[in-house]
Amino acid sequence: MTDPFLEGPAPYLQHLGAAMTEWRADFARFELELGREHMNRHENPHGGVHAALLDTAMGFAGCFTGDADDKLMALTLSLNVQYLSRPKGTRLIAEGTRTGGGKSTFFAEATITDETGELIAKGSGVFRYRRRG
Repeated sequence: MTDPFLEGPAPYLQHLGAAMTEWRADFARFELELGREHMNRHENPHGGVHAALLDTAMGFAGCFTGDADDKLMALTLSLNVQYLSRPKGTRLIAEGTRTGGGKSTFFAEATITDETGELIAKGSGVFRYRRRG
């Protein structure tokens, strides 16, 4: 059975190769299998890949409604990224958590690990809900 809340990737995430693997109230997980196209000139994943995964996981974490037909969207107001380590494995796993907020904005944090458990990056952000309709 397919989870009705797991959305297919938006064009940019599809281009990166990232996929949503879990989504529930105040939490979202995205995963990406690393390839040569993700690497910088040092053969490490480009920082933009980390930033995109963190931003996406945090944004989705604040937008779960519990109704697959009721889509809530958000815009990123502020994004902070800390680059901590290089992956030991081949898969990046971004997990975002909504940490607070109110009617029009919310706060979130996220981490990126690899399948070995190595902590690669951390992020925090402020997001504004988009008006519906």
